[in-house]
Amino acid sequence: MILEIAVFDIEGAIVAEKAGANRIELCVSYSEGGISPSHGSIKWAAENIQIPVFVMIRPRGGSFIYSEKEIEIMKNDIAFCRDNGVDGVVFGILDDSGNVDVKNCLALIETAGNMQLTFHRAFDRVVNPIQAIEHIISCGFHRILTSGQEDTAEQGLENLKQYINTANDRIIIMPGSGINENNLLEIHKQLNANEY
Repeated sequence: MILEIAVFDIEGAIVAEKAGANRIELCVSYSEGGISPSHGSIKWAAENIQIPVFVMIRPRGGSFIYSEKEIEIMKNDIAFCRDNGVDGVVFGILDDSGNVDVKNCLALIETAGNMQLTFHRAFDRVVNPIQAIEHIISCGFHRILTSGQEDTAEQGLENLKQYINTANDRIIIMPGSGINENNLLEIHKQLNANEY
């Protein structure tokens, strides 16, 4: 089981590494659900944290529908991550119908080079999650971070089971949100996922 910890500053990254996390997701602004950290923070983490560092690429809070300017900013942030030794990037883009924005996702993936790619909890806002899984697989993402379209993974267990079944080892379904030391083992018993 791989355990990824979302951290919102460099101190959190240091603590997560010392506590035995397998990977960190680096972002800032917990109140907004995580947005892109500064380039300085990204560079420091890539150079000093020994476990894999995945960086949130999200220029602002709110919806996951982005303007052309925002897509350009996301591309620039991904290029910075790629050029500074970051292991993976975490992003998700939807269109105004609530579907995966395949065109813009592919444009960002092209910029990412060989980094790992996680489609984040924008997935929990799609109108048709089973169709979205297929679109995300076709783009070339390596994993989907999801709470099963509920506020927490514990509440979304039944949906998560369905997503894992649909994915059928073609992509990693990574349950997240509200998972902690008190419920991880019980959730794992129900889902038997590879990553949390």
